[in-house]
Amino acid sequence: MSLSRPPAPIYHASRTAWRDGRLSAGERSIPEETAVALTYNRVTHAVMMATPSDLEDFAIGFSLSEGIIADPGEVESLEIVPSKDGLELRMWIAEPRGGAFADRRRYLAGPTGCGLCGIESLEQAMRKPPHVKSDLRVSVETIRDALAALPAAQTFNQQTRAIHAAGFWEHGRGLVASREDVGRHNALDKLAGALARIGISAARGIVLLTSRVSVELVQKAAVMGAPVIVAVSAPTALAVRTAEAAGITLAAIAREDGFELFAHPQRIDAPVIEHVA
Repeated sequence: MSLSRPPAPIYHASRTAWRDGRLSAGERSIPEETAVALTYNRVTHAVMMATPSDLEDFAIGFSLSEGIIADPGEVESLEIVPSKDGLELRMWIAEPRGGAFADRRRYLAGPTGCGLCGIESLEQAMRKPPHVKSDLRVSVETIRDALAALPAAQTFNQQTRAIHAAGFWEHGRGLVASREDVGRHNALDKLAGALARIGISAARGIVLLTSRVSVELVQKAAVMGAPVIVAVSAPTALAVRTAEAAGITLAAIAREDGFELFAHPQRIDAPVIEHVA
């Protein structure tokens, strides 16, 4: 039987807890995880496991970061279709993008029918990011303020302690938007979609991440045009090299007492930058 609507993003699970030497029954709020198919002009492009919230933002942000569209207006229609196995984000994209998408799918379809196969998959995964040019400068205090603002916006994580967030901070405006998901990539796609749908450029602010920084997150931030990434966890080596190539300032392991700069530190106004071996 098909679902009539998407499931709630938070599920209240019965559980038995072992605490203080005894068992007790109760409930815990945990995040929902749902299979979400992104389809374009009746063709399925990807299936992601995601939190069923802010789905319109997810559809637009994913489409932008994957280069399927260049502007939200190229999506002529977007329908959320629940089924017994998950959700379909059913999009129709206008020409010439629709034709280009169909040609891309035909080119990438390998003999096994997997959609993204062999060397094409490797080239897509290792695609060169756009180069971000920006004269933005950010103070240490701004980074601290931005990080301090994000937890209050993580409403799902406050309930579950199991959900990633991506936020966008702009000087003079504060935390403009934030989105949450069980997948760190999905959270950033949702943020990209939210900013695009309200017409806010990421070029004048900071992308905040509650996760480690993998290469895909840097690639997505580059497509957004974000000049600064601040993350609470460490980056991978490939993420650092990609940030360097993309012209993105990468600050990670960010805490109340400071952070570490891994790429393009010149955008950060700090009293002294010392090299520590």
